Amino acid sequence: MPEDRFILLKAGEARPGRVKVPPAFAVKARTTDTEGRFSLLEVVVAQDIPRHVHHKADESIYVLDGELLVDFDDRTHTVTKGQFVLLPHGIPHALRRGSTPPPRVIQISSPGGWECLIEDLIEARPGITTGGELDPVKLNPIAAKYDVTYEVPGH
Repeated sequence: MPEDRFILLKAGEARPGRVKVPPAFAVKARTTDTEGRFSLLEVVVAQDIPRHVHHKADESIYVLDGELLVDFDDRTHTVTKGQFVLLPHGIPHALRRGSTPPPRVIQISSPGGWECLIEDLIEARPGITTGGELDPVKLNPIAAKYDVTYEVPGH
């Protein structure tokens, strides 16, 4: 029944997951909530996300606060409060902080699954970083399950 899927979150609330995630990743709609159609997170982009490709999911980002730098199609775009960007599947892109404090965004993945990848990465920490930065070589074995590939520099 449709009312079985109705969700109303109060300000600051997030959907529970299989692991506790940092407040920077507030899951508002899980893939299971939307019958796989999408997932929606409120994210503080506190760490740069290396260049990667979603092979199946389109990624949509709406900036709530701050500046997000989006590397797409060999160009860097500055996306600011109130702006929206659609990152279609199959096209490499990277996300970087363009402001202090870091940007806060709404991130939608369609189809869903992004929150599951985040949970897997949280469980794998600190084994996915090198020198404090996300390491594509270490990310790829985990990301492959979600049809995401991080580019390895020099390859």
